[in-house]
Amino acid sequence: MMELRIVDYDPGWPAAFEAIKLVYKAHLGKLIIDIQHVGSTSVPGLGAKPVLDIDLVIDNMNVLPAIIQQLGELGYIPLGEMGITGRYAFKQVLVPDNQLNPARNWPKHHLYVCEQHNVALSNHLHFRDQLRKDRKLATQYGELKRSLAKNCTNMDEYVSGKTGFIVEVLKTAGLDEQSLKTIVQNNTSNQLGEIK
Repeated sequence: MMELRIVDYDPGWPAAFEAIKLVYKAHLGKLIIDIQHVGSTSVPGLGAKPVLDIDLVIDNMNVLPAIIQQLGELGYIPLGEMGITGRYAFKQVLVPDNQLNPARNWPKHHLYVCEQHNVALSNHLHFRDQLRKDRKLATQYGELKRSLAKNCTNMDEYVSGKTGFIVEVLKTAGLDEQSLKTIVQNNTSNQLGEIK
């Protein structure tokens, strides 16, 4: 049985995101055009895995080598696209000293670099915004995640089990059919793009 822990919403998650966001701004500067807190930890009141999802948004992939170098100085290694075109995952393997307020630790997080018009980024932002706007929808999603976490035997099954719900929400948000097909394909591939 898969070990997946969904915890109640932590009101400290937004502050943890803001603290790490300052570090990215200081080290990546004009290489990035935006920094977004996405995923369930970005939706007030929603239970989640206690791991922040962060998207660094770039204009185009020409800046990726410079970002890889800068993130390397912050202790990250690149993991590649992990099955999702135009979205690069990074894993922090070493936490540098004094990059955050010494009283705080780096929050556990998944870090992605996405092109600004990438389907994965659009998915993250639209889904987050729909859940933020509709408390009932967020509650339904939270219940689904808790049920899947309790009953699924692996992460692929868990992600696949959420896909139908996500697609319906994104359809309501106005995503086009091709984007929805890409999301289904990404969520049912063998490489689901979840940083381990």
